Amino acid sequence: MTHTPSFLQHALSAPTIPVEWPLANGLAARWLAPGCVELNGGAVEADSVLLSCGVHGNETAPIEVVDSILRDIAAGRLPLRCRLLVMFANLDAIRQGVRYGSYDMNRLFNGAHAKQAEWPESARAAELENQAEAFFAPARGRRLHYDLHTAIRGSAFEKFAIYPFIHERAHNREQLAWLQQCGVEAVLLHSQPANTFSYHTSLRCGADAFTLELGKARPFGQNDLSRFSGIDLALRALLSAEPAGSGAQQAPLPLFRAKYDLVKLSEAFRLHLADDVENFTVLPDGMLIAEDGDVRYVARGGKERILFPNPAVKPGLRAGIVVEPASLG
Repeated sequence: MTHTPSFLQHALSAPTIPVEWPLANGLAARWLAPGCVELNGGAVEADSVLLSCGVHGNETAPIEVVDSILRDIAAGRLPLRCRLLVMFANLDAIRQGVRYGSYDMNRLFNGAHAKQAEWPESARAAELENQAEAFFAPARGRRLHYDLHTAIRGSAFEKFAIYPFIHERAHNREQLAWLQQCGVEAVLLHSQPANTFSYHTSLRCGADAFTLELGKARPFGQNDLSRFSGIDLALRALLSAEPAGSGAQQAPLPLFRAKYDLVKLSEAFRLHLADDVENFTVLPDGMLIAEDGDVRYVARGGKERILFPNPAVKPGLRAGIVVEPASLG
């Protein structure tokens, strides 16, 4: 007997783990931990693909896209020709329809959870790290991780990717071309380590890893999934080893690099931007962006832009990123 239920609903029901489902075409779904399901895990010569979604529980469109892909694999409508691990990451936040409960989970990876052990999200971040490392350890093909998000606010580039800091490795131009097939309109090349999930798998697992911001965060049932067709079709082509896109030559993606973070040092932090300012808004030369006591953040040069402005974060966390145009050289 095969199973084609909603993988998401099974994850949210908190079933006993581990459990295995037989699927179509001789595949099996192995639930390794709550919300973590592996398919075709023994095919270590093939590509290994990790799809994570719901690190922020109110970013629902990627969750729906991934669940639909899993259901089509389970029913035999979509062939699977790689190893696949899917993580519905922050199950408590997904159930509550909130970004996070106590602490932003995407600031707790790369071992940061050990320094913030008092938060419920810390134990879950450690569990996801362990599952990712175990999944990639035997991999002999490409190691790919796409951490799927939507943004709190609008953006001058509706869909963009964050390429975590890769130290001495070279940026993967093939992956940048693939992102363009997904409908990604710009890429941020991060210039320093971070406590995000994609940085962890890039550094610790040797994966080509990306955080993908795919539109605006909306509740379940309110997403226009046609706006996510680019990532949906590209992921399906990747998982089934089918060619994606027309292969037509496209203009290079706009690239940016993170210049510096706006760090909220205290509750005195003030962000001098409108509440509805969009990501990638240009910052005029000389503009006072933010201040925190004696610390002032001032725009320089007229080509800088703001990304992820959020003054409501806890002191000590990033309240925004100032970025500038970049190239691969």
